[in-house]
Amino acid sequence: MNILPWDLTVIPQRFFQFADAALYTLQITFFGILLGLIIGLVAALGRLSKRQWISALSKAYIFLIRGTPLLVQLFIIYYGLTSIVTIDPIPSAIIALGIHNGAYIAEIFRGSIQSIDYGQMEAARSLGMTQGKAMQRIVLPQAFKRAVPPLGNQLIIALKDSSLASTIAVPELMLKGRQMGSSSFMYMEMFLIVGIWYLIMTSLLSFVMHRIEQRLKVSDHD
Repeated sequence: MNILPWDLTVIPQRFFQFADAALYTLQITFFGILLGLIIGLVAALGRLSKRQWISALSKAYIFLIRGTPLLVQLFIIYYGLTSIVTIDPIPSAIIALGIHNGAYIAEIFRGSIQSIDYGQMEAARSLGMTQGKAMQRIVLPQAFKRAVPPLGNQLIIALKDSSLASTIAVPELMLKGRQMGSSSFMYMEMFLIVGIWYLIMTSLLSFVMHRIEQRLKVSDHD
């Protein structure tokens, strides 16, 4: 006898009907975080620049993006820019995720770069390297290793934040859950399926990032 008001047997029956939506979720997360890495690195280097105007622009970007919700940024890109340019839902979601995560990744990179002993930069410069070459060959490889744990956390946050893309009709997990719930009147069951998909994906990402961290630690000892 089922003492719960929900039909949980629906979960295994409908689970794989969400596979396409999960792929969309992974797609916008992957490209969003890739764009965020590029923006974040540029913003971090700009933040550390000795040129005041470049540093000020980077600070302003980080301040504005971290101080406003992702949903607002998503609506500005998708709805607010229609008088200038029309951007489809999926590119809008990727751009919004990239810009939003870029601000947080910039601070991760900045902290990692600043954690490297400045003596290494001075030693590289004394050997005839330019500051750019020293940054590229000496500082950044070490900084990237130190940035891996917080970047892993940010990737998981980005995956969960991608659910906001449902508000602009991107056919990802949350939108699929709402559609399936409204057609079957089984909202709890459908959203439980969505939650299980997210749990599986975040667990796999955590495992992969943990393995990467372990490999980097081993290479440090070689």
